[in-house]
Amino acid sequence: MDAMVSGLPLAASAERAEESLIAVRDLSFTVASAAGQINILKGVSFSVAAGEAVAVVGPSGSGKSTLMMLLGGLDRASGGSIRVAGQELTALDEDALARFRRDHVGIVFQSFHLVPTMTAEENVALPLEFAGVGDALPRAREALARVGLAHRTRHYPAQLSGGEQQRTALARAIVARPAIILADEPTGNLDGATGAAVMDLLFGLRAELGTTLILVTHDERLAARCGRIIAIADGRIESDRALS
Repeated sequence: MDAMVSGLPLAASAERAEESLIAVRDLSFTVASAAGQINILKGVSFSVAAGEAVAVVGPSGSGKSTLMMLLGGLDRASGGSIRVAGQELTALDEDALARFRRDHVGIVFQSFHLVPTMTAEENVALPLEFAGVGDALPRAREALARVGLAHRTRHYPAQLSGGEQQRTALARAIVARPAIILADEPTGNLDGATGAAVMDLLFGLRAELGTTLILVTHDERLAARCGRIIAIADGRIESDRALS
């Protein structure tokens, strides 16, 4: 019997990696603590094709958010390989990782992470300004209009509701039309109705733009809206299944 990686024959897994936008191989992440080394991720391997929508699920402390941080180049792996959009993230320095995020990734966090002293349009324009785009503010206003906030462009985060702040964060994530959106518990700080509206926007924009989506969530209903679910437990992939 062939060797297996994440439930797939090794040859099939390698073939998928060659065709994939994201290829993770034997990924590990370890942190030091007073009690010794803590292994948060332990030999995680999977691939994601361009245009896929993948939910990452698992109990608290399983390593889901750590995996998201590593895929976005916001933290560094202890071992293994992370190849995203043709770049080996483990080989990049901090400046190169910043350029990688600017060019390829939009990130939506649970806690919004808006700059409080900037208006909604200024927050959304940030990725474009980092890229040196000349029409950053007009494009930011267009992105805000797409998420239903054309009337809130000049408001500061403190003047926005939680749902409006998350929609602003979503506009920021898609304004540069990234190849990949990473969303980490994006409805965690929202009530049920508001969260559902935000996720309708996210999935609608993903479909419209053809963006690859990696969604970390505890919500089984949200996970079921993706085409594939990767379940993580104790730092390892427990299952990886496509949904019909």
